[in-house]
Amino acid sequence: MLYHYTDFAAFDGIIRHAELRLNNILNMNDASEMRFFMNGLCEAVTAKLQSDGEYAKSIQIESFFQNEMAKEFHYSAYAACFSKYRDDAAQWDRYGHFGRGVCIGLREVLMQKMVGGAIALQEVFYQEYIKEHPLVTAFCELVKQQKRFCEDSPELQSLMYDAWVQSAAFKHPSFASEREYRLVVSPFLSDEFMIEPKYHVSVERIKKYYPLDLNKMCAKLDMQLADLIGEIIIGPISSQSLPILQDYLDDCGLHVLKGKISLSDCPLRKPTS
Repeated sequence: MLYHYTDFAAFDGIIRHAELRLNNILNMNDASEMRFFMNGLCEAVTAKLQSDGEYAKSIQIESFFQNEMAKEFHYSAYAACFSKYRDDAAQWDRYGHFGRGVCIGLREVLMQKMVGGAIALQEVFYQEYIKEHPLVTAFCELVKQQKRFCEDSPELQSLMYDAWVQSAAFKHPSFASEREYRLVVSPFLSDEFMIEPKYHVSVERIKKYYPLDLNKMCAKLDMQLADLIGEIIIGPISSQSLPILQDYLDDCGLHVLKGKISLSDCPLRKPTS
């Protein structure tokens, strides 16, 4: 299973509307999202070029990276996040509405079959050093081959696109305990990604997201949403009534999930007022 910890409002969107929202990775809880990988890649490429005696080109590629990273919103990836950990205290506290929410267990093997094209299911990596990544060699070899550095060359832009896509699967090592997986899209790959964005308006701000139609994705595998969902766990300090949640699933046409509900065993302490 891959476990998605959330609140009941988002749960309703997934269950009743069969819509999974992919949110901007740059707005997630790791302040270094995407930048962590891109900064590490830039440092590794410039260091390797310098060690090979290509000082002028190392300065040029560093400037190229800095200019590209200033456009990070254009390259933003959007994702829904999951963990391999079931009924985990840290996940409840960070993502499950402080333990008051709900956790949905989705079958990983079916999720892998559902994705493709611009939508990918990625395991998150927490490597502190990125100097061994294949893109380091690819950037260095390409720059060395160019007689004159050209940041507009299709080959260099293609590598940069690959780098931004890869960056969505890397987080700072301090988050390694989450064992995170992500359902990721990179909308800047416009030729491959045809889903239109939507906007959530709250009293504080407007957030952009991309909705995935789970019914449509399941239908491609000749299955239903209920086949994808393996279990539902009510948060450790949630006030949710089990019978009402069962009635809710009945009314959503998902009565087969009624027997897949459990209460969290996590002894998360209720916050004191």
